[in-house]
Amino acid sequence: MLRQLARPLLASSFIYGGINALRQTEGLAQMVKPFVDKAMDKVGRDRVPENVPTDPVTLVRADALVKIVAGSALAFGKAPRLSALALLGTLVPTTVAGHPFWEAKDAEERNDRIIHFVKNAGLAGGLMLAVADTEGRPSLAWRARHAAKNAKKASKKASKKISSN
Repeated sequence: MLRQLARPLLASSFIYGGINALRQTEGLAQMVKPFVDKAMDKVGRDRVPENVPTDPVTLVRADALVKIVAGSALAFGKAPRLSALALLGTLVPTTVAGHPFWEAKDAEERNDRIIHFVKNAGLAGGLMLAVADTEGRPSLAWRARHAAKNAKKASKKASKKISSN
């Protein structure tokens, strides 16, 4: 019951943000352009494969699409761990590019950016919990260890049975 309520609540911010980004692509692209330019300068534009988009408009649209699709999937409980991981992957660059409080000119702008930065950090924590949530089932690692342990016991038992014959 908790997951059915928590997932849509967590996803709602991303779905809304994705829709908003599609509505305001040009403005957001201008806002993230300095971040994209810095990143391209550090990486080296010539080292980025040709099929990887580097223009801010395409990046904003791609980010919006991931947020809408992964957010909707998380809200409806479809591949929730993968959806949360995809959202987490978009949240980090979005937060750094969209809320660089360290570059704010005045105290009010800095405070506003810090609020959004910290809010996104909280969302990241929620997404990390969603990524780790196995819905009460044992993790794959636990299942593998348990299967190996059972196989070892079975092989010892079979070995004793064979040697006693």
